[in-house]
Amino acid sequence: MRKNIFCALCMMYCTLSSAQPKQWTLRECCDYAVEHNIGIKQQDNQRRQQELQVSTAKNSRLPDLSGSVSQSFSFGRSLTPDNVYVSRNSNGTSLNLSTSMPLFTGFRIPNEIKMSQLNLEAYTADLEKAKNDVRMQVAQAYVQILYDMEISDVAHRQIEIDSAQVKRLQAFVENGKASEAELSQQNAALANSRLTATQADNNTRLALLTLTQLLELPTPDDFTIVRPIPEEMSNALALQVTPDQIYAEALGIKPEIVAQQLRLKAYNHNIKIAKSAHYPTLSFGANMSTDYSSVEPNSMGRQFDGNFKQGVSLSLNVPIFNRFQTRNRVRDAIIQRETQQLQVENTKKTLYKEIQQVYYNALNAQTKEKSSMEALQSSKDAFTLMQAKYENGKATITEFNEAKNAYLKAESDLVQARYENLYQHALLEFYRGQELTF
Repeated sequence: MRKNIFCALCMMYCTLSSAQPKQWTLRECCDYAVEHNIGIKQQDNQRRQQELQVSTAKNSRLPDLSGSVSQSFSFGRSLTPDNVYVSRNSNGTSLNLSTSMPLFTGFRIPNEIKMSQLNLEAYTADLEKAKNDVRMQVAQAYVQILYDMEISDVAHRQIEIDSAQVKRLQAFVENGKASEAELSQQNAALANSRLTATQADNNTRLALLTLTQLLELPTPDDFTIVRPIPEEMSNALALQVTPDQIYAEALGIKPEIVAQQLRLKAYNHNIKIAKSAHYPTLSFGANMSTDYSSVEPNSMGRQFDGNFKQGVSLSLNVPIFNRFQTRNRVRDAIIQRETQQLQVENTKKTLYKEIQQVYYNALNAQTKEKSSMEALQSSKDAFTLMQAKYENGKATITEFNEAKNAYLKAESDLVQARYENLYQHALLEFYRGQELTF
């Protein structure tokens, strides 16, 4: 009997455990979003197309091979093998197999291969940049949920305080120690607190919806996240590096910088490709052919065997003058490289500005959190004192509500500063190559 009860309890526990929704960490959200994001998949397709470009460039060194078959028909007078014209119908068949291979192209092919490989590496870096953008969007949405959850908690605590005061005033009214006007005023405050809590709950649901849409989830139902303990994490945050130090580290690892530098190297090879048209080109060719004619007395097989021919050739093409097309292509390639150099510098400046912005945001958030903690303690002390005065009949309900609202606002301000501090510090570490995590 005891064994059956124990088994039943175990099954019940397992059922309840499996029914609880999964709590997502920030890292799980980022990984899932990166895996399912449509924009990232499109970026990956561009990278795969560039892989084909590399393969095409490498294969251009190989010889080609082509074959042809032709069938002809002749009607009326035709020349016989005896050099006599006669009126008769005839037909003929020709077979041909040829190949060619570039031997020297002015270094065009090796430069095309190197350029394609560099562009592939740039597309790979672009893909990582797209993933980083999604991770940052997910982190921002994740922090917004945490903030809205905390604000919702504060709002519901406000309802508890106002509900307790309504019950207290209701008892005072019944005992003649408070007026109906005071009770009505407190009921209005309670109604307003409930409205604030409803709005906070709605904001939390909308924030959850935003994050689930970033994750490409079909619905936000049963979606929850892990709530870190910001009090513990804030104590470990400290700005121990300068923006210049972070920038120096980011230059070598941020994919947007890597991609632009790789493209600059690719443009150097593009100039060499344009200059290759100044050089002569050398190619090798070979062919085999045979034919058959119905006017010949021999059979088709004997004709194919007897008419079988082979040949090889070397072709040298020397450029002399092409209306300055090569010169202009070289100049255009140089301009493209200069434009890319400007793009590299612009990307670096943008990165430095981003790091500066995040650094000073983190500095401000850190200062704001400290100030908010001090303001919260002051507001809490003031509310505790005012609550005691009100309960002893030495303060009005208006003064009590003002102290309560100031205390709850200080709580909300601290929550906002705390999560802003967490987010900005996480971004700084992200620019240094660390994972986005709290």
